[in-house]
Amino acid sequence: MIITVQKPLSEITEKLENYSTVFIVGCAACATKCQTGSEEAVRQMAEELRKAGKTIAGTAVLDTTCDMRIVKKELGRLQLNDPQTALLILACGAGVQAVEKVLSTAIIIPGLNPVFTGTTERIGIYHEYCALCGDCILDRTGGICPVTRCAKGLVNGPCGGVVNGKCEVDQERDCAWALIYNKLVKAGGEKSILNEYMPPRADPKPRQLNTTKKKETL
Repeated sequence: MIITVQKPLSEITEKLENYSTVFIVGCAACATKCQTGSEEAVRQMAEELRKAGKTIAGTAVLDTTCDMRIVKKELGRLQLNDPQTALLILACGAGVQAVEKVLSTAIIIPGLNPVFTGTTERIGIYHEYCALCGDCILDRTGGICPVTRCAKGLVNGPCGGVVNGKCEVDQERDCAWALIYNKLVKAGGEKSILNEYMPPRADPKPRQLNTTKKKETL
């Protein structure tokens, strides 16, 4: 899930300073789970912008704002070419750019800051456990990612600062490599991680994918 936080209202109103009318778009997927792009978040944003003197042309909360098919279906009919009208998008950067691709002549203003891909502990408490690095090594590390859960992103064991299983950067934080080692000891697989060197990734991860091409057969 993409974790987002709302931009400060003062920043949003500043970005909208030159526009008298605003159409607000929310997202029923990740941003709703973060309570930043939900129906309620959109309603509250509309209220605040009305107080700031803006006219709200309309609102929409899309099932998934990052899906251009849904954006086209829900927003493609809108006439948003008025230079006085801006779209305020309460979604992650992928959602903002999906709207821009469909409504390329519209004025697009992001209302949220995406911060990381998160794992939810409970509503309002999220952890960055995946960096989308493109080369997953969780099979080797007991399902614990050192790229995100180690403060230094070390992939070949801990640094020299670990004390009693805690990170030197944050002593309230468990050392990721202590967690990995203890997990592998329980499974009897610690020797594999001790004897294996993980080289730096040489190939950049793809920035786009086309999975419609015929897959290679074995």
